[in-house]
Amino acid sequence: MRAWLYEGDECLESRQSAAGVTRLNGKPPQVVLAEMTQGWRNDKTPIVMAGMIGSNVGWKTVPYLPVPIRFSAIGEQLTPVADNVWIIPGLCVSREDNHNVMRGEETQLLGAHQLFPSSLYVMPGTHSKWVLADNQQIHDFRTVMTGELHHLLLDHSLVGAGLPEQRACPEAFNAGLQRGMDSPALLPHLFEVRASHILGTLPREHVSEFLSGLLIGAEVANMSHYFADQQTITLVAGLSLAARYQHAFSVIGRNVSLADGDTVFQVGIRSIANAVANQSSTYRHSSRY
Repeated sequence: MRAWLYEGDECLESRQSAAGVTRLNGKPPQVVLAEMTQGWRNDKTPIVMAGMIGSNVGWKTVPYLPVPIRFSAIGEQLTPVADNVWIIPGLCVSREDNHNVMRGEETQLLGAHQLFPSSLYVMPGTHSKWVLADNQQIHDFRTVMTGELHHLLLDHSLVGAGLPEQRACPEAFNAGLQRGMDSPALLPHLFEVRASHILGTLPREHVSEFLSGLLIGAEVANMSHYFADQQTITLVAGLSLAARYQHAFSVIGRNVSLADGDTVFQVGIRSIANAVANQSSTYRHSSRY
């Protein structure tokens, strides 16, 4: 959980906790929120929340809004859960060729849309989102479980069994990236990662880097097929992860803009908080589980 206290355009304080929706230690979400924001608010201080707090394991299940949807409509359909406390809805796609959901990323998209107008937003992470948009609407999106697959393979499969502490290695990442881009059908290559370090052709301390490159390369190659006609691409991520994707896009000859994930999240959620706040409210507070 991350939280920011705003007065006007100034962030007065921010706080961070490991207490996400799956790590509340038996406490109700409202109690965790009260502890997190202690000393920050009175009854008139609005709180706007986004992310998994609106899921079926959160405070209250908040309905998804179907795309296509106007950017402005996201902030017009908040779900109240307490006095002056609202949750932002997620987005969904439900078609025969695509079933997808997101929570939290829609708020980042609001901020990214304001700062970096683009036709395609790529949001790397545990579940990477590729989002098609224009100046007014979000039209479509797809999800790739790149980050989660890396974690599962490295920590819970034979691919990573018995490995030593992993080290950064740009050369190993680039080798995996090229393999993933050249042959994005991943299944035949995954066991080869294990075989390569057993046979000594891949240093055992560089398996994570090679696997990261392999998965990112396959993601970018596959998803670029769906969104081949888009002229402007913005990466929404932290600097370290964005750099890996930026390099992947450069390999296929595409330039991208970079948007810091926390920055655009705050811009997006503040735009909603400011819209719902009473004119007399002094403080603006926003949080994400």
